[in-house]
Amino acid sequence: MKLSWLDARSLGEAKEAILQEALHYRLEGVVADDPADLADLPPTITKVLFPQGKPLPESFGDASVVIVEPARHGITPAELAIKHPEVEFGRFVEIIDAPTLEDACESARTEKWSVLLFRDPTKIPLEIVIAAAARSTGSMITVAQDVEEAEIIFGVLEHGSDGVMMAPKAVGDAAHLKAAATAEVPNLNLVELEVRQTEHIGMGERACVDTCTYFREDEGILVGSHSKGMILCVSETHPLPYMPTRPFRVNAGAIHSYTLSKDERTNYLSELKAGSKVLAVDIKGQTRLVTVGRVKIESRPLISIDAVAPNGQQVNLILQDDWHVRVLGPGGVVLNSTELKPGDKVLGFLPSEDRHVGYPIDEFCLEK
Repeated sequence: MKLSWLDARSLGEAKEAILQEALHYRLEGVVADDPADLADLPPTITKVLFPQGKPLPESFGDASVVIVEPARHGITPAELAIKHPEVEFGRFVEIIDAPTLEDACESARTEKWSVLLFRDPTKIPLEIVIAAAARSTGSMITVAQDVEEAEIIFGVLEHGSDGVMMAPKAVGDAAHLKAAATAEVPNLNLVELEVRQTEHIGMGERACVDTCTYFREDEGILVGSHSKGMILCVSETHPLPYMPTRPFRVNAGAIHSYTLSKDERTNYLSELKAGSKVLAVDIKGQTRLVTVGRVKIESRPLISIDAVAPNGQQVNLILQDDWHVRVLGPGGVVLNSTELKPGDKVLGFLPSEDRHVGYPIDEFCLEK
C-alpha cells in the first residue's frame, strides 16, 4: 500500500478544514514541525515530526515518527533510536547533486524512514534511489509539489516511491492525494460465456484502440454492446498473415460499445481519445490501467456475436467482420471472430450494476 503524508507545516487559514479532510479520507500521516500541532490528532494516523531547518525540540510529544537532518541536528537516526526506543526515526535528504544522490541511496538502504526532496524536475535520480533500495525494509517518502507530481512519483519504475509527502494548496488536495496513492485497480471475476449465434450485419464504424502499452498474449480489453455483459477482446499480439503484429492495439468493436476504465466506469469506444484510460484484463481477471494513445474509427463490415452466461444473462458484442479480429477463450485460447460457432466458449465479465453517464448505479435499466 502506498503512503500519503499531509505536510501541515505551512497551511494557512484552511488548515483546520484540510486536516479534517485528511482524517476523513484516512491519509496515513500528518507532518508538523511543532509537537504541539500533533497533540490533538487521533491515534489512527501517523504523527510525523519534521523540524526542517529548526533545532530538534527537547520533547517529541506525541510524535510516532521523527525526521532529522543529521548535519544540522548533530545526531543520527540510529543514535536517537537508542535514546528514544518508543519513537521511529528517519533521515531527510535534499538531492541536488551526485554526492547527495548517494546519501539518498544510502538512507533508503539503511534507514527506517527516508524523506527525499529532489530539486531537479527529472525523475532519473528517483529511479536510481528506488533501484538502490530494492531490497530495503525501510520506507521511502518523496516530496511532491502537487497531485500531478504525486501520481508520477507513485509510478516511477513501475514500483514508485513507498509514499508521498505533499503540502496541499487548497481543500480537495488531500482527497486527490489519497486517490493517487490508491490508484491500483481491483481484479475481476471472469466467466465463461457460450456462443449462441453469430450474424453478419453489414457496414458500420468500428474502433481500434491503440494504447501506450504492450499487451501480453493473454491480455486485452473487455467490450460489449450492453453495460452488464462484455467479452474479452485480445490485442494484436498474436501473429497474423499479411500484416505485422501490433501488440499495443485492440481491434475492439463497434463505436457504440462499452469498455471498462477506472472504478468500473464504462466508456463508449467512440469517446476514447489520446490520454484516456482503459482497463487491460488478462484471462485470470488481473487488471491494470493503460493509457490510450490513439483511437482509429473506420467503416468496416461488422459481425454480431450473441453469447449467454451460466446464469442465463445475454451478452452481445459487435466486431469488425474479419478473420483477424479475435477474442479470448478459456485458458487463453485465441478465437477468430468469424469462425465462432454455437457452443464455443469465450471469456467475459458481467458487471453487476447499470450505468448512468458511465458510472455504476443500482437502478432499473433495460438494455436489448
